[in-house]
Amino acid sequence: MSLMCKILASFLLIFAVSTKGEVPENTKVIWGCLDRDINLDIPDFQMNDRVADIRWDRNKIKIAQLKQDKPPYQITDTYVMLKNGTLKIKALKRNDSDVYKVSVYDSNGKNILEKAFDLKIQELVSKPVISWSCTNRTLICEVAKGSDPKLKLFLNETHIKESHQKVITHKWNSKWTASFNCVASNNVGAQTSTVTISCSEKGLDIYLIIGICGGGTVFLVFVALLIFYISKRKKQRSRRNDEEMEIRGKRVTPEERGWKPHQIPGSTPQTPAMSQTPPIPGHRSQAPAHRPRPPGPRVQHHQKKRPPPTLGQQIHPQKGPPLPKPRVQTKPPCEVEENS
Repeated sequence: MSLMCKILASFLLIFAVSTKGEVPENTKVIWGCLDRDINLDIPDFQMNDRVADIRWDRNKIKIAQLKQDKPPYQITDTYVMLKNGTLKIKALKRNDSDVYKVSVYDSNGKNILEKAFDLKIQELVSKPVISWSCTNRTLICEVAKGSDPKLKLFLNETHIKESHQKVITHKWNSKWTASFNCVASNNVGAQTSTVTISCSEKGLDIYLIIGICGGGTVFLVFVALLIFYISKRKKQRSRRNDEEMEIRGKRVTPEERGWKPHQIPGSTPQTPAMSQTPPIPGHRSQAPAHRPRPPGPRVQHHQKKRPPPTLGQQIHPQKGPPLPKPRVQTKPPCEVEENS
């Protein structure tokens, strides 16, 4: 027995879930505006003395009722039962979208009228905004708010375009002055915007001239910057070359370090020991006595060749004119040495 009860309860639950939300036949669709009130009127009905009870249900749940000689009943303050049997719903929300059913009974309890309403909620569309450009000859009409908007565009009261999106675009090929009318609408309302556009040939030329002038200015600035950059690089390169030449001039080469100044003719040679004759054996070497210079002009030998260097003598690179042969001092006679 308990098993049969469980099976029956499961069947009833499945049936209730499958039938929940279904729209019954002869249901009238009603559109409501978000955040606004709505009245659900009973069609083809007039209140009279025969009517004893009017009941409103939402998804098979009683939400409002009006009986003879009794105050009206409302499940919440959102619903208001009027005297003519109309149900008023305040400040519609999106979750108020549902199937509402009204039942009318006479004094004998007989159902004399039954109607169903499928309430759908939409947001009212905002006023469309129209913008255009004479340069590319484009017009745009767009709406910011609204559920499922529908846009229609009219040119001089002639329908030219339609869209179910929030933006509609139109391009024209000729130059004229015309009036555009854009209408945004849905099932709960409509908004309209109208503009008059005048695009003359002069206006188009002005835009073209402004664009050409702007492009030319940018090009001239670019050329000036390029010239400035090239001249600056040339100055830096010439300055670098001058600095290198100055550093190279101050630097002393190894050949210049080994160079010695020219000897003056008649001066004492750098190595007097090599120029003197070897001493006589058996005699003590003495310092040479001072010998006065002979009178008369001194003869200089410029074109004589230097003797070949002796063994061990260092050869220095000669620069400038040839040096004169060093003068060799002869040893004084023996008599002069003894008298001295």
